[in-house]
Amino acid sequence: MRHQFKTTVCKVTRDFSQSLLPTGVLLLMLVGFAISIRAQSKNSSLLVSILSQANTGPAQQVLKDPDTYRLQIIYTQIDRNKKGQPTFTHHRYLVDPNKYFNPASMVKMPLAFLAMEKLHELSNSGKHQSLGLGLNRDTRVAFDSSYPQQVAMRKEASAPGEIPTIGHLIKRAFLISENDPYNRLYQFMGQGPTNQLLQAKGYSSVRITRQFMGFTEQQNRHTNAVRFYNASGQEIYAQEPGFNRDSFSFPSPILIGNAHINRKEELVQGPFDFTRHNSISLEDMQKMLQAVVFPHWSPKQNRFNFSESDRQFILQYLSQYPSETNYPKYDTAAFYDSYVKFFFQDSTHRMPSGVRVFNKVGWAYGFLTDVSYVVDTVNRVDYFLSATLYVNSDGIVNDSKYDEEAVGFPFLRELGRLIYNYELTRQRDFKPALHLQGIQYEKRNQADNRPTIKEADN
Repeated sequence: MRHQFKTTVCKVTRDFSQSLLPTGVLLLMLVGFAISIRAQSKNSSLLVSILSQANTGPAQQVLKDPDTYRLQIIYTQIDRNKKGQPTFTHHRYLVDPNKYFNPASMVKMPLAFLAMEKLHELSNSGKHQSLGLGLNRDTRVAFDSSYPQQVAMRKEASAPGEIPTIGHLIKRAFLISENDPYNRLYQFMGQGPTNQLLQAKGYSSVRITRQFMGFTEQQNRHTNAVRFYNASGQEIYAQEPGFNRDSFSFPSPILIGNAHINRKEELVQGPFDFTRHNSISLEDMQKMLQAVVFPHWSPKQNRFNFSESDRQFILQYLSQYPSETNYPKYDTAAFYDSYVKFFFQDSTHRMPSGVRVFNKVGWAYGFLTDVSYVVDTVNRVDYFLSATLYVNSDGIVNDSKYDEEAVGFPFLRELGRLIYNYELTRQRDFKPALHLQGIQYEKRNQADNRPTIKEADN
């Protein structure tokens, strides 16, 4: 990148109190360590300064050799004028849309956004307008098995009354990042429409090609028939099985590592091929989140079309804690409040008072990613922070032996601490009264004696 950072000023089109929260935030980046002139020319000097204060071994280890760790960071400050109009200032470090990282569970976020948009549009446009109140995030849904290896779904054990719904799938995808909900959202959307819609919204880096089911490329092109039923059990909408005939434009080979474990559990000398895997740039992931958190201050092209109620639902479960949730009823020892909040994941497993993090994380193959909007209603600060890194010192991909606990998680925690602390002291012309407008968090029912969920595929 030729410029150290980019500033975008968005004008408010309605009263500030109608938005989800406000105000500025932080930075991060490298050094104090050996950083080349070339690196300095493309990175935010503010992030470089902040990162130079890192004082933990794992953080210093990554910052001394960021290329090996495939590190990328975006920190976005939010400032407002006296009318509440926000300005977003983006600070970047080593951000490169051509530097591949495996998004892993990050793809659950755009699929959830698209699924909510599809339900909204089915209910409110064209020939499906008569569905009206009958088709929404709480409508019963069923998935057929329409192609070899597909799996049908009629019941959902963790849902009230074991009734599966798109809303419940989104909860599971966000709260602890379960995998099957992503597969079902992928099946509802279809492989072709998923990519077409995201590309049309301006997310040009997106390439979503696979479910988390070990399918072949051909199997991933096929998606299940999906049916919706009203409270009386009457079918109100049926979606036929899908097949994507579109071709994908894959880049030059993406080969990572020195060796890998193949499908036969054999060690193969040679890099792992990520060329045809899911792919989304860090910038596009943050843009998607920002378009939902601040829709009225995001480019119209980037936005998702669903109701304000649906938007509040999405924001609630991006930020709600497992300990607050009744359905699914997760075991809070295994799935603690900071379980999927990498920037705040310390040994206490608790979140700071007044802090909510609206985010999605991904971890697989040694890649760790977190895209977050952080809000502190007590200290009146908010900001976006996104980062990804690769921690696989033995160079063997797909062996489930990565440096997540020793390096990855400690680095992200230190990065989060540095930015959060900087935000607490950063001077602003106007410090807004932040509030979580419209979001009503649940409270765990202590009288509920159902067993908790202690294990999940995530």
